[in-house]
Amino acid sequence: MARSRPLPEAADEWPVERMAQALEAHAPALVITGAGVSTGSGIPDYRDHRGVWKRGSPMQLAEFTGHESGRRRYWARSLVGWRTVEQARPNAAHRRLAELGARGVVGPVITQNVDGLHQAAGSPAVHDLHGRLDRVECLDCGRVIPRAHHQSQLEAANPGWAAAARSPQMTPDGDAELGDVDYDDFVVPACEACGGMLKPAVVFFGETVPKARVAAAFAALESAGALWVVGSSLMVWSGYRFVRAAAAAGKPVYVLGLGITRGDAEASGRVTADCASGLAAIIQSLSPRRAVG
Repeated sequence: MARSRPLPEAADEWPVERMAQALEAHAPALVITGAGVSTGSGIPDYRDHRGVWKRGSPMQLAEFTGHESGRRRYWARSLVGWRTVEQARPNAAHRRLAELGARGVVGPVITQNVDGLHQAAGSPAVHDLHGRLDRVECLDCGRVIPRAHHQSQLEAANPGWAAAARSPQMTPDGDAELGDVDYDDFVVPACEACGGMLKPAVVFFGETVPKARVAAAFAALESAGALWVVGSSLMVWSGYRFVRAAAAAGKPVYVLGLGITRGDAEASGRVTADCASGLAAIIQSLSPRRAVG
């Protein structure tokens, strides 16, 4: 039987006013966001409030690259699930983070999400740590194409597939549970330039975040006065390492979200709240000098 991860030590619960004062005192804070920011846009998250998986394990890189059956299953489910991400729009949490950026309270945003909604909401400096789902890359020649183009190719190669999906259950990052489906006849188009293998331009589980992307995110942390975790459990190392680095550098760490995080032990304080309402309350608690314009 697999052993569950021990729960981290809880951070001190702070009133919203104290969090707002701390953020102002250490502005600009670097923000790292997770799935909790995008659930209000209709995009499901991976974990519950205790950091436990809600569903089965997502696609692993080795399965995608090493097994044709895995690629067929991924793209067949994604053909249906992509609708959720494509139609998603920024919610109040995205917009309020952009407003905090305009007020100078926060600086760049490191996001573990792959939906592009921070940029759509107006945040100007966003590090897409795990890539973008609206792009598709060739693993052989490196060509990158819009996902919308690849979607049209998938639909043309598999007519009627999306329409035949009955009551699909949408899952995180453009995936969908389709039930008992035979994927053997599903056709996965190859790269139009070289005939190579196409993959969404996101970091799969079991895949390493590109070094240049990590370096850029660490550079943003060096320039920040604090690190603010918003809507992320930080259960994967790719995000948690920034908490460890901030703590090692003596920078305060703050948390906003509904569930526990792996970084609670390093955090100076946290506000347990839904991201949108918590961010709204923090904006209301800022001093008048932080007014936009």
